[in-house]
Amino acid sequence: MDRADTDTRIRAQIEPFNKKGVDIKEETTFQGDLEFDSLTVMDFVAAIEDEFDIIISMNQQAEIETYGQLVDAVHKQRD
Repeated sequence: MDRADTDTRIRAQIEPFNKKGVDIKEETTFQGDLEFDSLTVMDFVAAIEDEFDIIISMNQQAEIETYGQLVDAVHKQRD
């Protein structure tokens, strides 16, 4: 799976969480732009983990601030 496939699958997962209809870009932040609270983050991470059959550790979650960072982190785990 290439990075573009990873990106497409994550975009599908983020759709129901994107309540404000923000245009998702590489630099889009979860806390600032999407205004995800801690519960939303937990639900979204669970959806990503289920979709890709991976585990995103709490340490990784703390380091991921932008959409692009998330795509890179998921893509790296899938390779």
